[in-house]
Amino acid sequence: MRDRLHPMLHSEENPRTPEAPPPFPAQYLKAYRFMLLARVLDDKIASLGRAGKIHGGVFLGRGQEALSAALGMALRPGDIFAPLIRDGAGRLAFGEPLLDAVRTCLGSALGPMRGRDGNVHRGRPKKGLLPMISHLGAMISVVNGALMARRFNHVEGVVGAACVGDGGTSTGAFHEALNQAAVEHLPLVLVVANNQYAYSTPTRRQFACKDLSDRAIGYGATPHKADGTDLEDCLRVLSTAVAQARAGGGPQLVVASLLRLCGHGEHDDAHYVDAKLKESALGRDCLQVAEERLLREGWADSEALLALRQEVTREVEAAAATAQREPAPDPFKEDWCALSSRHLREIFEAPIPSIPA
Repeated sequence: MRDRLHPMLHSEENPRTPEAPPPFPAQYLKAYRFMLLARVLDDKIASLGRAGKIHGGVFLGRGQEALSAALGMALRPGDIFAPLIRDGAGRLAFGEPLLDAVRTCLGSALGPMRGRDGNVHRGRPKKGLLPMISHLGAMISVVNGALMARRFNHVEGVVGAACVGDGGTSTGAFHEALNQAAVEHLPLVLVVANNQYAYSTPTRRQFACKDLSDRAIGYGATPHKADGTDLEDCLRVLSTAVAQARAGGGPQLVVASLLRLCGHGEHDDAHYVDAKLKESALGRDCLQVAEERLLREGWADSEALLALRQEVTREVEAAAATAQREPAPDPFKEDWCALSSRHLREIFEAPIPSIPA
């Protein structure tokens, strides 16, 4: 497959080092692979959900892969990332193992959450990947806290990224956390996926400002706008926002316009989505747009893209097969410790000293 890719994608004359960033075709193709892997994984999870293999809701990221992958690629080890349910591509780009995703969805006891915490609340906090608490702005303050902790420990050069949907911008948690980030001048990159609906409520019923990016000025954040259907634009905007936050520019608010290409979850047929939106530029499939760009520029040919799809499909199928063979938590043997550290649990369970009469 490598022979059918653009020569710049694997040229020895273009080493991939921090001082010499990879040529754009290589960056674009790498992001496309994360998008494709996330889409194939979504398709597999949807299939497993329909087969009754998944307990709980099934939420997919179709239409959001370009924005998500671009954010994950803009971050680096040591950064903090708080993704949402539709950020599968970003999780993978940030380094989440494919097995983590599949194991959590299938409730494997070997997954990062040990099969205990639903099928979307997964992460590895020690590696900067925070498990999601809620979609509605709650994770922004968590990222703020992690950034403040880094500051108190004199750790520099760290960026924290939090994701939220357009509906989440109407919550008090969003307001309070963005205001705090601005006051503390935190290196926060807050990414808003404006997919035109907060579940089924259209944006015209959510906010009256012309554009959500206009809110940044009022908080003291730097605004950025991106076309969420265009991978190149997402790569450019997210890399700029992350670089500005890392350089001491304070919080950055990125608003990307796109359309969710599925229901809120597999339980939702999205009948409320305006047909005109689906036919507009917002309704473009970012994965298809990226494929067309690769072919048009000669960065890959159709055989290479087919081989790549087959490759990621094998990866997903292997991960799913592995997770399905693994045990679920045994309620009779599990040590149901509410906190991951027994040391901390013992502190909380210590006898409460009696109060003198």
